Amino acid sequence: MYQNFEYYTPTKVIFGKGTEVQAGKLVKEQKGRKVLIHYGGKSAVASGLIDRILKSLESEGISYVMLGGVVPNPRLSLVYEGIKLCKEEGVDFILAVGGGSVIDSAKAIGYGVVNEGDVWDFFEGRREASACLPLGVVLTIAAAGSEMSNGCVITNEKGGLKRAYDTDLCRPRFAVMNPELTMTLPSYQTASGAADILMHTMERYFNQSDNMNITDSLSEALMRNVMKYARILVDDPKNYEARAEIMWAGSLSHNGLTGCGTGGGDWASHNLEHELGGMFDVAHGAGLAALWGSWARYVNHAAKDRFVRFAINVLGVVPGTTEEKTIEKGIRVMEDFYRSIHMPTSLGELGISPTDEEIEQMAASCEQATGGANGCVIPLKKEDMVQIYKMAR
Repeated sequence: MYQNFEYYTPTKVIFGKGTEVQAGKLVKEQKGRKVLIHYGGKSAVASGLIDRILKSLESEGISYVMLGGVVPNPRLSLVYEGIKLCKEEGVDFILAVGGGSVIDSAKAIGYGVVNEGDVWDFFEGRREASACLPLGVVLTIAAAGSEMSNGCVITNEKGGLKRAYDTDLCRPRFAVMNPELTMTLPSYQTASGAADILMHTMERYFNQSDNMNITDSLSEALMRNVMKYARILVDDPKNYEARAEIMWAGSLSHNGLTGCGTGGGDWASHNLEHELGGMFDVAHGAGLAALWGSWARYVNHAAKDRFVRFAINVLGVVPGTTEEKTIEKGIRVMEDFYRSIHMPTSLGELGISPTDEEIEQMAASCEQATGGANGCVIPLKKEDMVQIYKMAR
């Protein structure tokens, strides 16, 4: 029986070349009067992007303050700094200029400005937010899908804890997407983004629900599309068509569309990777690619029909003589794809070598974060997570 579902995607999308100059007009539409411009490193400034955005704000008579310094796996310490700055300056709107890390940091700041107490409480599940300062996005990296999602992931440097907090309160009011802004990304970051987009779709695709065929078909087309254009970008990073296709796929992969009627999906790979990110500060998409094959081999027996359909419809695998052979061939083909875009398929290829003690620590932390039931294909307990980490070494 099909499951009931809700689909809520309020973000206004402005897509195409040169669209970043509309930022001021879009903030004004949202009645923003003083804006925090939140961004990452020097590239946003050196490329002239920040200057173009400042001019668009000034042309609309909108004042602003700036806070840069966001890094991958965005830090709680900078979130605290942003909250303090916004309160001192009377900021009423946040404009995130960057990728998922910048957007997530902006969302966390938005929670912290309008809710009393420690914003980290929300990420630890101790209490719920009642509001979030409104925010918009000028996207520069196709990966996390945070520009249209209700998700937010922050790393607390104390203890290396990487935790998510998801509510519709933080969904951006608008997202400006100019694919040209992604053309200067390092190839590793582009590929890691593609891996993240694929995993956002796969987490919803692999489940124990009686899925709607239309949802499955949308997911399969999205995954095939990302794989096609990610391969193109390996040799042709300035290809606008490929950049545009992957940028839009990143948004669709994580705005809820591919989760309609799926029961929410699995998300075990993401939860396992969050522990890697917290302990070793690895690129999120690369960490997901390094773990996925081991997770798939560990759980596929509990959802054979899903894995067979994935192998045939997404990866073009010719069915083997048994379901098991089709599934294993599909996993190998997926790993071959990751290697073709220079993504890792093991922790060793990722460049880390966790000890048995570190693996136990990550599994225990993941069990605590997920309440002891990580995923739905198989609800993973600590001992299961330990085995997956070890298989991935």
